[in-house]
Amino acid sequence: MESENPAAYANRRADERVAARFEVRFAQTQDAARALRAYSVNISAGGLCLKTRKSYDVGSHVRLSMAIEGEEFHLTGVIAWVRDEAEAIGVRFTDMSDEDRARLQRVVDSFKR
Repeated sequence: MESENPAAYANRRADERVAARFEVRFAQTQDAARALRAYSVNISAGGLCLKTRKSYDVGSHVRLSMAIEGEEFHLTGVIAWVRDEAEAIGVRFTDMSDEDRARLQRVVDSFKR
């Protein structure tokens, strides 16, 4: 009998995710010095999944810049999960203003059309 995947029970997302591919830039100086670019896999108003070759630790804080559908976002977040084999990380947005959240929700909604 296969063991249950505990990650399956850890899905506590409150926001609907949509598939979307756009470039994400990391604002930390040490990351920018490496010309680090990542690409989104999906996004919600609460966070996003990124493909990146750089390793991150769960709980690390990041600052991200991204242009989505003509809207520029500068957001902070925390690494919620890491999938090394898939070179993917999940970022949960933190300290987001109501205005940024509303703008991001409009962009997410535009991907659903």
